[in-house]
Amino acid sequence: MLPPLEDIGKRRRRLGINQRQLAKLAGVSQSLIAKIEAGQINPSYQKAKLIFDTLEMLERRVEHKAKDIYHKGVVGVNRDDPVVKATRIMHEGGYSQLPVFDGEKVVGSITEKTVLDSTLKGISIDRLSRMRVGEIMEEPFPLVDESAPLPAISALLQYAPAVLVTKMGKIVGIITKADLLKVVGRP
Repeated sequence: MLPPLEDIGKRRRRLGINQRQLAKLAGVSQSLIAKIEAGQINPSYQKAKLIFDTLEMLERRVEHKAKDIYHKGVVGVNRDDPVVKATRIMHEGGYSQLPVFDGEKVVGSITEKTVLDSTLKGISIDRLSRMRVGEIMEEPFPLVDESAPLPAISALLQYAPAVLVTKMGKIVGIITKADLLKVVGRP
C-alpha cells in the first residue's frame, strides 16, 4: 500500500527539490507531478509507485547520521570526582548531563535530575557536596557508532538524556535531545 498522494508535495519540499527535478528522477512528466500535487488527478498505481520509490531513495540519501550532528570532545567526570565538581561543570558549561568515566571506560551518568533526586531522597546538600559521583551516578548513556541513523538515535533519546558516539570503539562525541532538535527542518 502506498502513502497518501498528498505526501508527494510535502516530501518533495522537505527534500528541497522542485517538481521538474522529481519528475526527471522518477521518469515521469513534470505536469503529472503538478497535477497530483494539486489534487487534479489520480495517477496509475505504477506511476505513483515510481514517484514514491524515488522520494524514498532521495530521503535515504540525505538521512543524517550520528557523525553529522554529534558534539566532538565529550565533557565528563570521573566516578571518584566529588559531586560538587560535576555540578560546577554542568553549571559553567551549560550541560544538563555528563557521562561518568573510570579511566577511558564509561561507567555511568550524572544529570541535573540525578542530583535533584538525591536531595528528594533526604540527602542534605552538605552531605551531597562531599559525596563522590560514583555514589549517586545512574546507568551509562547508550553508545552508538558514528554511522547510526537519526531515527535510531531519536528512539534512544526517548529513554536516555544523551547518546555517546563511538568510532572504532572509542568515544568521539555526544548527542543530546537539544542537538536532535537543531537538525529538525535542516536539509
